[in-house]
Amino acid sequence: MHPRAVSASRLVLSVLAAAVLGLSACAHAPAPQGINDPYEQSNRRAFQATLAIDKNLIRPVGVATAKIVPRPVSRGITNFADNLGVPGDVINDLLQARLDRAVHNTLRFAFNTTIGIGGIFDPATAMGLTAKPTDFGETLSVWGVSEGAYLVVPVLGPSTERDLTGKVVDLILDPTWMFIPKAQRWVGTAATVVSKVDDRGRYSDTYDSVLYGSADSYAQARLLYLEHRRYNLGQTPAASDFEDPYAK
Repeated sequence: MHPRAVSASRLVLSVLAAAVLGLSACAHAPAPQGINDPYEQSNRRAFQATLAIDKNLIRPVGVATAKIVPRPVSRGITNFADNLGVPGDVINDLLQARLDRAVHNTLRFAFNTTIGIGGIFDPATAMGLTAKPTDFGETLSVWGVSEGAYLVVPVLGPSTERDLTGKVVDLILDPTWMFIPKAQRWVGTAATVVSKVDDRGRYSDTYDSVLYGSADSYAQARLLYLEHRRYNLGQTPAASDFEDPYAK
């Protein structure tokens, strides 16, 4: 058997084993109350560093990119990058014992990868297979892991101890790397970066209102991130009508 296929088989077995263990421990984390920010001083420094990088690099590049790159092209890049993340969604769906969502995301990936030419186009949505993203941070929540302290990661922005752990695990366990030749792996990373930079430019007003339009932009970004994340995890009954820019 090809080494890549062997690695894939081992990953599937590992996922199934972890899913069984996860099922035995499934007890959704209790809804967090208030804001847990014991590292506020260091978080604010990281936030200020992020603002400086955004103001001097990410924002101007994003605005220029949004003006130069036609919308159909940027949409195709975003679709391609999003499609690469769907296998990871499927793994997390299994770990969360959400088999219906696992099937849904598997079909979405299959149609967009084939009919959608590698995910550049999104025929799955037109077929009713809308995006249902998830991550290992949500998996940890399903398993009963608490949110933990609020954190700010330079450039990456707001997070929590649980969600930051989830991001690291998602990166390590990303199954797409097993099927993409090493020489071509940079393409997916580049597509993700271009997509996020383009979003920064196209939704500049929304980003700027949070990052630069508040008397205390740190507190504003913290509140919006936690509110949006908790709503997506089903831990709050209603969400703000504000669309969290960090969720893109």
